[in-house]
Amino acid sequence: MKITLKALSAMLSYPSAEFKAATWDIADAMLVEDLLTPAVRRQLLPLLDELHDMDLHDQQERFVSLFDRSRSLSLNLFEHVHGESRDRGSAMVDLIETYRRGGFEPATEELPDHLPVLLEFLAHRPKAEARETLADAAHIFEVLAQRLDKRQSPYAGVFRALLHLAGETADARTVDALLAQPEDDPDDLAALDAVWEETQVTFGPDPGAGCPQVRDMLARMDTPCNDVPAPGRHASH
Repeated sequence: MKITLKALSAMLSYPSAEFKAATWDIADAMLVEDLLTPAVRRQLLPLLDELHDMDLHDQQERFVSLFDRSRSLSLNLFEHVHGESRDRGSAMVDLIETYRRGGFEPATEELPDHLPVLLEFLAHRPKAEARETLADAAHIFEVLAQRLDKRQSPYAGVFRALLHLAGETADARTVDALLAQPEDDPDDLAALDAVWEETQVTFGPDPGAGCPQVRDMLARMDTPCNDVPAPGRHASH
């Protein structure tokens, strides 16, 4: 599962010249590992084609518009359920500690719950643990896939692949609750200003907080947060 998870992590990362040059080598590596069915692999082809053929600057603009300007498509998993609550900060601390106990120190400016970072970590974990973690986040993957389908974005195929690897059907009630939350419009500048008003997230642990396994934290991500909008992530690329 290591190669496939690392490949999907790269596909969800900010587009780079390095990935563009290696697109079909990465696709071939996933084919050799043979964890995805032909039907699932076909859903990845439109994105792979675009990542290989589209102008890099256009790719980067599209990525920012989708994932950086739209909180409802955020790749930071905890934003979808914790919002700006203190629970989010505590979950971040626990996740960082889980990474470190697994010998993993993310070399990135992204938050620890950023999906490509999590996938990199899971690529080095036992297959059963990786599957359980993905299964616990299945409802978020399903929501993101549906929202991307609505925008006719080929990135939806990556989330279908993650659902396949998880071997889990997302809970319909939880998915419906998340989909019921309003989506932000990346072209609405006034709304974007409100989204980008940063509210500092406290990463200090709550008194007595432990360091559960990452899959246990994701298992608690089954109740959408309806309090206040989570801050977006400014593109710093």
